[in-house]
Amino acid sequence: MPSLRESNTVTELAAVLYDFLPGSGNANTAFPVAATNVGVGDFWTPNSKMPAIVHLLTQTLEHRRNKFCPLIVAVVRQSITWRRRKENPLTREEVERLNRLLPGVGFKIPELADPEFLNSLPSANKPEKAPAGVVAAPTAERLAVLARELVTLSELAPQPRGFAFEKFLKNLFDAYGLAARASFRLVGEQIDGSFVLASETYLVEARWENTKTGAAPLHAFAGKVGGKAAWTRGLFISHAGFTDDGVEAYGRGRPTPIICMDGLDLYEALSRNLHFDDVIARKVRRAAETGVPFARVRELFTL
Repeated sequence: MPSLRESNTVTELAAVLYDFLPGSGNANTAFPVAATNVGVGDFWTPNSKMPAIVHLLTQTLEHRRNKFCPLIVAVVRQSITWRRRKENPLTREEVERLNRLLPGVGFKIPELADPEFLNSLPSANKPEKAPAGVVAAPTAERLAVLARELVTLSELAPQPRGFAFEKFLKNLFDAYGLAARASFRLVGEQIDGSFVLASETYLVEARWENTKTGAAPLHAFAGKVGGKAAWTRGLFISHAGFTDDGVEAYGRGRPTPIICMDGLDLYEALSRNLHFDDVIARKVRRAAETGVPFARVRELFTL
């Protein structure tokens, strides 16, 4: 009969192994299949999964102790295949937990502790790329660098400044983990880029000119956005800003699929470490409430 220590370890091992394989319903990869392959299939009981795993481990440990390590290896081997098919691969941390527990029943399995094998498994602690539309949290240092880059753009000549401004915006969207695209052309019309935020696709038009943007460019961009899919929105960025008359004329008597930002908006969002999704969300809400596409960040975020 297993000792109290071994019985406790078996329970812990069962908890770790629980997600390695299904308990039934699969002729190729399942706990009873692994057990049968190493000669302990008669110890598998078709009960609830956790009690069945505990019973399998306990009976193997007590009656066919020489089969215990082969059983664990068979479960791990099948789990690698089964979990990969489920797009939930077995991780290094799960195997390492097994390795820490095995001495509690008097075993160590060199095959499972092999560094080359462990390094071949994905790590559960490895940071993953943010999915499209999920806003990341850039560091304050990176935002400060972007703020300085925005200021230095004003020192460039007009033509290189325009290209540099588009590149800056791509870097800005990337910093927040958005699925950004650089410039692309659609049947004779120029859109400066796009990004995805909260499952909404935003087309972007960016301008760095010495004069403020009036109503005509806003109408033109809104027409481009309105001609795309119904879920498309637009972000018009004018570094110099927008004329009051232009914003009022554009927003008069019509719903708006676009929102606007100026250079000061960008600088304040960066220098104040504001979350980009929050900035966009507040602009969208203000536009929905008022029909006006442009509300300044300093108005939306009180100091």
